[in-house]
Amino acid sequence: MSEHQPKSSAGPWTQSIRLAFYALLGLTLLAAASWLFSNIRQIPADSRAVVLHFGAQQRIAEPGLLLSWPKPIDDVVMVPAPDRVIEHRVSALLRSPNALNADMRDDNSSDALAGSGYLLTGDAGVVQLDISVFYRVNSPMDYVLQGEHVIPALDRLVERAAVAVCAARDLDTILVARPEMIGNDMNVAKLRERLRADVQHNVEQNLQRLAQSGSSLGITLERVTVQSTLPASTVTAFNAVLTASQKASQAIATANTDASLIRQKSTQLADRTRQTAQAQAQEKVAKAQSDTAMVARLANTPHDPDLLPRVYRERIAAILAQAESVITVSPQDDANLILQAAGQKEPSQK
Repeated sequence: MSEHQPKSSAGPWTQSIRLAFYALLGLTLLAAASWLFSNIRQIPADSRAVVLHFGAQQRIAEPGLLLSWPKPIDDVVMVPAPDRVIEHRVSALLRSPNALNADMRDDNSSDALAGSGYLLTGDAGVVQLDISVFYRVNSPMDYVLQGEHVIPALDRLVERAAVAVCAARDLDTILVARPEMIGNDMNVAKLRERLRADVQHNVEQNLQRLAQSGSSLGITLERVTVQSTLPASTVTAFNAVLTASQKASQAIATANTDASLIRQKSTQLADRTRQTAQAQAQEKVAKAQSDTAMVARLANTPHDPDLLPRVYRERIAAILAQAESVITVSPQDDANLILQAAGQKEPSQK
């Protein structure tokens, strides 16, 4: 008797292999779909997209939905929109961290770090410039072509402009190094205000030269900000000089005040001494005139020739009595002497 035998079902290994195959197929289809739609994206409003077809520049996509072939067929590079201003601080002009650490340790042993972040001025001074540039992307194709070289090239252009501008100026036309000279020269103040404009003009000229030579960076400069400072040690030295100048000016002002007081007192003393001397002179003249008044009147009296000798004889005794000894010689005859007798008031002739 023949019996119908049922078909045996697949084994567990066969089922596992089938499930794994289906899962792998699903993942492959999902990866293929993801790859196929990888360059379908939304471009933000502040950006644009440069599409490269097998590495060649194909088109520029504006903000919105972008439909493009996936990599490596098409490569999509996002660039800033033309109305977006990008700020970049030029770090090449800043003092390196190692140099700052050496300054804090007061270690000047490394010559390689000694001039880091310093610019030399036309009068052999030292200044530090902190420059930030603001730019727009005006040529997306050139910007993408330059790629990672845009920022280093911009740093070199700004550094070159800073060196050229500082070398053409002295320290006082870059920043106020000596406050006591403020307002002394209006031309210096104007040159100090033109520092930023000169740096920007120099960078713009160099960007134009690069564009004319076929190496455009694809950017246009909007503005430049420049902040100039002195090294910390220089600031300390200038502060010390300024303090010394202020002290010297204060000492000079005090000395001038003291000199004015002394001169005023001396003038007053001189005036007082002169007035006293004039008063004493007038008193002495008046006393002399009083003492000689009788003699002057007698000399001016011609009608009595014997009056003057008589007065002379009356007064000469009192005058000669004050002397210890007196010898009188007659001018007409030196053989006769008039001697004062002892105990007598009047002279006697001997």
